[in-house]
Amino acid sequence: MQRENQKPTHHDVMPSMANFLSELWFEGDFREQPIYLSEIFKRILETDLGDDKELRSKMMECIKTSEMLAKALEPFSDKQIEKACGKTIKA
Repeated sequence: MQRENQKPTHHDVMPSMANFLSELWFEGDFREQPIYLSEIFKRILETDLGDDKELRSKMMECIKTSEMLAKALEPFSDKQIEKACGKTIKA
């Protein structure tokens, strides 16, 4: 059976996360993402669009998730993250 026809298993989770982090690493300074999101959302909240409570809730969840990712990766250098992702992807 070809790989694309197989259903993912729990063993596929970590390589997928490693791919995500690896791609994120190339997208720029991910450590600054919570600040960027906060700036963007603050401006949106100053408009009529910002009165939408559901939208506000989604924005807060995005900021929280971004902060959690940045905090989890904070102790590691970019090189360490790149190396770990490469090893996980290959495994």
